[in-house]
Amino acid sequence: MEGNQMAAVTAGMVKELREMTGAGMMDCKKALAETDGDMEKAVEFLREKGLAAASKKAGRVAAEGVVTTVVTEDGKSAAIVEVNSETDFVAKNAQFQTYVADVANQVLTSQATDMDAFLAETWAQDNSLTVAQALSSQIAVIGEKMNIRRYEKIVTDGVVVDYIHGGGRIGVLIEAEAEVVNDAVKEALKNIAMQIAALTPKYVKRDEIPQEFIDHETEILKAQAKNENPDKPDNILEKMIVGRLNKELKEFCLVDQAYVKDGDLTVGKYLEQVSKEVGGKVDVKKFVRFETGEGLEKKEENFAEEVARQMQ
Repeated sequence: MEGNQMAAVTAGMVKELREMTGAGMMDCKKALAETDGDMEKAVEFLREKGLAAASKKAGRVAAEGVVTTVVTEDGKSAAIVEVNSETDFVAKNAQFQTYVADVANQVLTSQATDMDAFLAETWAQDNSLTVAQALSSQIAVIGEKMNIRRYEKIVTDGVVVDYIHGGGRIGVLIEAEAEVVNDAVKEALKNIAMQIAALTPKYVKRDEIPQEFIDHETEILKAQAKNENPDKPDNILEKMIVGRLNKELKEFCLVDQAYVKDGDLTVGKYLEQVSKEVGGKVDVKKFVRFETGEGLEKKEENFAEEVARQMQ
């Protein structure tokens, strides 16, 4: 019988309970096994164990928050993390921002390869808790749903520079190979990180763009060109498509974008200029750009109605 009960606990049920309570994956699995897969009893089980202090907050939308970065002193390792909250008010709270900085430092030393493993790790700030349990504790104290949404870590033989825009609304890490690493190089990379924050490139160079993406865009542009110019011969249309595609791909590729601080240069030409000035090649290898709440649906709240509900 026990084996059947365990078999009834599916990955989907574990995921649902995690989203409802904020508890760790293994804790959710155990709770469901202990309660024969009964979701309500599993929530109660976790609450009794002190692992679901956040359960009442779980149905809310956490689409505000901040992006934080941390870079080691030698510039060889860096982490970027997005932690969400329900309101901008909490996102600006000093306790929340300290917690997010702690999460970023945890990522920097973590060996986890996915979010589940990361949440199951021992919390560096309190060895009696996992990362997931520490998150639940913060939710209980702050009083809003919170979520460690995503993170990325870079370890390099080159150099990493970070940039935070708008108090944590956008964060960027940029990794470069550099024959010379000095203040001028770091300043140049910071300038390019600002460019990434502002113009949202998708790739560093043209050869990184998947062929499927190019083929898809080509078909769209071909249909557009035929609709706009039904009487033009195919060879003319082909030239139009090539021109439009090149223009579009320049916007997606960092090194092909017009450099925001000098419109006469592309970012690639700016890097060449910097390389000559410092006496060694500087080449961007990778970047990571997180924007808070990107792709998340934000729930519109009437503040007066919210206050009235709380007073009832």
